[in-house]
Amino acid sequence: MTEAPPKGRTLVQDVLEKLRDQIAMKQYTPGDRLPSEARLTEEFGVSRTVVREAIAALRSDGLVDPQRGAGVFVVEPKPRPVSGFRVIDPARLSSVIELLELRAAVEVEAAGLAAQRRSPVQEEAILSALHAFNAAVETGGLDHQIDFELHLSIAEATNNPRFAEILHMFGASMIPRHGLKTTRKDAPPEYLQMLRKEHEAIVHAILDRDEDKARAAMRAHLKGSQARYRMLQRG
Repeated sequence: MTEAPPKGRTLVQDVLEKLRDQIAMKQYTPGDRLPSEARLTEEFGVSRTVVREAIAALRSDGLVDPQRGAGVFVVEPKPRPVSGFRVIDPARLSSVIELLELRAAVEVEAAGLAAQRRSPVQEEAILSALHAFNAAVETGGLDHQIDFELHLSIAEATNNPRFAEILHMFGASMIPRHGLKTTRKDAPPEYLQMLRKEHEAIVHAILDRDEDKARAAMRAHLKGSQARYRMLQRG
């Protein structure tokens, strides 16, 4: 009997994520042909329609190339061109608050979806990013890129590529602290520990598959960021 997909994930999303994981873990590398539709149907215990939709999604993501009469082949993913936002001016409080409000609209939902849909591979990626974040806090080397990578790993765990695309559009400017003249190396230890606890709360809720708690933790973190930024700007 086929195991039901995790809560909040459809059969198509479940098959899609399993195939993505197999490609990410190099079970299939560029140039390899995926098993036949009939074989995948048997392997995952789903209908041909489900398999076809999952393959179509992989093609849309640029991971496979279906060739008529030959099969479906894994390809080297190509980076998607995205247009960035206008430069965020950290000297303008309104500019940064606008970005933080937009991030809340995107990342609060992303945290909830990640709690529902994250795969074992994505769980490892989130934990790895959190460990890097915590290590940087302890050494005083926390920078915007380390922070960004943790948020990006959560967006990728939604299994909706649009969330990660939006974060890439934000780029480094999504971490407003990096634009200030001071750096996080100058930040007081209690500030860094607060950031650590907030990020740990988000990650633990995602790993516990508690979507409501994950959304609440991300919302609290981003609202806290708004308050802290106002304080930092005031000196």
